[in-house]
Amino acid sequence: MATQTARQIIRIDEDLCDGCGQCVTACAEGALALIDGKARLVTESFCDGLGACIGECPQGALTIEMRDADVFDESAAEAQAAHAAHHAAGGDAEAEPESLACGCPGSMVETLRPCGATEVPDGTESAVGIGDRVTPESQLTNWPVQIHLLPIDAPYYAGADLLLAADCVPFAHAGFHEDLLRGRTLAIGCPKLDDAISYIEKLARILGANDIRSLTVAHMEVPCCHGLTHVAAQAVAKSGKQIPVETVVIGRDGTRKS
Repeated sequence: MATQTARQIIRIDEDLCDGCGQCVTACAEGALALIDGKARLVTESFCDGLGACIGECPQGALTIEMRDADVFDESAAEAQAAHAAHHAAGGDAEAEPESLACGCPGSMVETLRPCGATEVPDGTESAVGIGDRVTPESQLTNWPVQIHLLPIDAPYYAGADLLLAADCVPFAHAGFHEDLLRGRTLAIGCPKLDDAISYIEKLARILGANDIRSLTVAHMEVPCCHGLTHVAAQAVAKSGKQIPVETVVIGRDGTRKS
């Protein structure tokens, strides 16, 4: 059992917290996490009580309080941060397929040819018929697409325009393939439910190691989804590159707001 003492430690007002996740990415010790849409202190011994996360909260939900808490374990916090960074950067990548519960080879890197590039005799782009309807074909050019599974280096990054999309965007925006995905390399993730720190580290490695021309961030209009813009900004800063970033906001009704 951890030793407790009266000390300063973070306090989270869940009524004010909107689940944006910016405090989670600001906590270098990994003491905070998003659980059920709210920021929570999950490991007292990782919180140093200095409050570096406070300035990142747009809702003022974080304060420092004095109470009995587990003693801050600096070495354990550093080890956890190093482990998270190593995993996010693709450490032990060769063993990754074996670690998947299904043993699935679905993380194998592939460069895909957009189906929509095929032309039909009248010069219009090819489409796939589903029942009595005709829908545009896929514009996906890379696999995998989930940030945790993306390789650090792959042929499809060369001179690429990278699209960083919240994973709800393709479901909400009917024109996702033509409006956003066409001509871009895709990376998807959820800033509310996943580890934003690992996203930042992984994307920074990808941006730093490759010739990425631009980064487009597409997220939903809901507050928690705005955390993806923070992830993108931090990743670009860490990469040491000057990469132009554009933000696209999709409404809950599927319309493009910006």
